[in-house]
This record gives sequence, structure tokens and C-alpha cells, in this order.
Amino acid sequence: MTSPVSGLRHPISTSITLGTTSDPPSSGDGCRLGALRKGQRAVVTGLDEAAVVTPLPPGELERRMIEMGLIEGARVEILHEGFPGADPLAVRIDDHTLALRRAEAHAVLVTLG
Repeated sequence: MTSPVSGLRHPISTSITLGTTSDPPSSGDGCRLGALRKGQRAVVTGLDEAAVVTPLPPGELERRMIEMGLIEGARVEILHEGFPGADPLAVRIDDHTLALRRAEAHAVLVTLG
């Protein structure tokens, strides 16, 4: 696809796909950030890039997540879910907020609390 602004070619698809969880996790469970619903809080326990399908080179999604502050021990809260499709998620990470695709959030392992 050619960009109308610059005339440069870039990939059309940058989506990540993953199955969804129908029910939000119960308190005390280890789960994925993408499974949380508005108002739920958790602590990041790790990253699992292999859990999502992405066009990014290996290690790139994990690097980006770390740069955004999704590191072990970070406290997170789901502030908002987009409509329709619940994308993007507004996620508070410690003292800042970012928008994140739910599919990408499935790479983040968390414990509720």
C-alpha cells in the first residue's frame, strides 16, 4: 500500500490476533491483562510474547511493552474499554496512562490485586 502523504510503501496489516476470554478472571488469579475489565486492578508478573500472533520481529513486542512501563511489579488498572469491540484499552500503569490494543495486552501476565 502506498502512503498518500509520503509515497512510501508500508505493510497494510499490523494487527495481532488472539482468542478472547468470555468471563473476567476472579480475584487472586494469575491471568492476562487483556482479560481484565474496566475497574480491575492487577500487578504485572511477566510478559509472554509467544501468546500472540504479531507481524513484529521476535522480541519487538516485548521490547515495546517494557518501554511503555509494563515491567514486573508495575501496578495496572483498566480505566476504559473502547466501543465497539472493547478496543483500545486505557490502562493506568503506576502513574501514567496509555492506550493498548486488547490483543497486545494478552501478552502481559498479571496477578489480580
